[in-house]
Amino acid sequence: MDLEKIHNVYFIGIGGIGMSALARYFKFINKQVAGYDKTETPLTNELSDLGMAIHYHDNLTLVPRDFLNKTNTLVVYTPAVPIDHSEYQFFLKSGFEIKKRSEVLGLITENTFCLAVAGTHGKTTTSCILAHLLKETGTPLIAFLGGISEDFNSNFLFEGNEVSVVEADEFDRSFLRLSPDVACITSMDADHLDIYGDVGELRKSFQEFAKRLKPGGKLFVRNGLPIAGITYGIEDGSDYCIKNIKIEHGTYVFDLGTPETTLTGVKFNKPGRHNLLNGLVAFAMAVQTGSPSNRLAEALETFKGVQRRFSYKTKSEAFIFIDDYAHHPTEINAVYEAISEMHPHKKTMVVFQPHLFSRTRDFADDFAESLSKFDSVILLDIYPAREKPIPGITSQWLLNKIANPNKKLVNKANLIKEIKEQSPEVLVTLGAGDIGLEISKIKKELDYAD
Repeated sequence: MDLEKIHNVYFIGIGGIGMSALARYFKFINKQVAGYDKTETPLTNELSDLGMAIHYHDNLTLVPRDFLNKTNTLVVYTPAVPIDHSEYQFFLKSGFEIKKRSEVLGLITENTFCLAVAGTHGKTTTSCILAHLLKETGTPLIAFLGGISEDFNSNFLFEGNEVSVVEADEFDRSFLRLSPDVACITSMDADHLDIYGDVGELRKSFQEFAKRLKPGGKLFVRNGLPIAGITYGIEDGSDYCIKNIKIEHGTYVFDLGTPETTLTGVKFNKPGRHNLLNGLVAFAMAVQTGSPSNRLAEALETFKGVQRRFSYKTKSEAFIFIDDYAHHPTEINAVYEAISEMHPHKKTMVVFQPHLFSRTRDFADDFAESLSKFDSVILLDIYPAREKPIPGITSQWLLNKIANPNKKLVNKANLIKEIKEQSPEVLVTLGAGDIGLEISKIKKELDYAD
């Protein structure tokens, strides 16, 4: 891919979190950027405000004329786009240079010192922490993030191009397009079984990813995962280890052990042991760039967070409202444990929007068990994303499996009314679909919240 010859970059699925970060990059380096997405969102509106031409109907006549010149146009698409998408088919059959998002990411980062974050959970938070740590220590980096960092208010950061931070996404085996210098694997739980079939195949892909490291590269793995690497963990004797944890005024205070030294009194403000682990491996990866350990430890304390990752929307004595992207049973368990640790003995309500029919089917019993832990459960209809409905797989079917008498299937129009009637002390909204668009409405309407 010769960027000198490319003047226009067209995105099919520009509103995706990973795609939009790439779109920002190309706009930043003064390329013309346009794209299609099926839904207008606050994120696509932000891209439009930056001067990108975006439309929301699969219609070739809506593509700007400049982008129909195949000699100087690159087309980037997401695997979530249906194969019969007419714009995609046109560019494919007309001989345009057309690449998956992951291919483009690999090409952009191949000449940088690349730090890649892999794992079925924790990628976005870990990569955002890593980008924050490196920025705070003056590293010239470029970061492509899978969420909106509250430190940068963006999913893209450009502070130079010597070092890159990327998420290594296992969906569609996309991460096999990367060749990192340093990588981590946070988790290898069963997911994306529509792609892999079973957890064995998923784990094989992570083994293949580990082989993609450049010669002399370093791989960090959470202690206990069935893959060799430099280990990290909590109170378990790992190579990088958090010890002596205390909670002071809602902040974790702990000792951080490395192969060379122990840093004492380190602070981290994001609740949940899973987030502590994310912070630890981000620290370990950042050390590999040569950044001083003591400055990295100080930067851990100032990390603000990621939108929709255990995000406090309201936090008062009377009412706590937390929003999170959790869409897998393991992630829901992590959120529940974090709430129990930080806000014990409070009445909890979870509002969950299942994401994908196939994931709901594959993990139904695990979802039911995870959701049952909350005092009250509200389910929204399944968010289909890229999928067609599967007969018999519905939110009502999932609801029937939940062993909690305080459960209900609610449509979005009645959601706020239902929350008000139940008056929880802690409300948590979970899901990877469009539930995020309901958050501001909920906060605005719950006048008792503040």
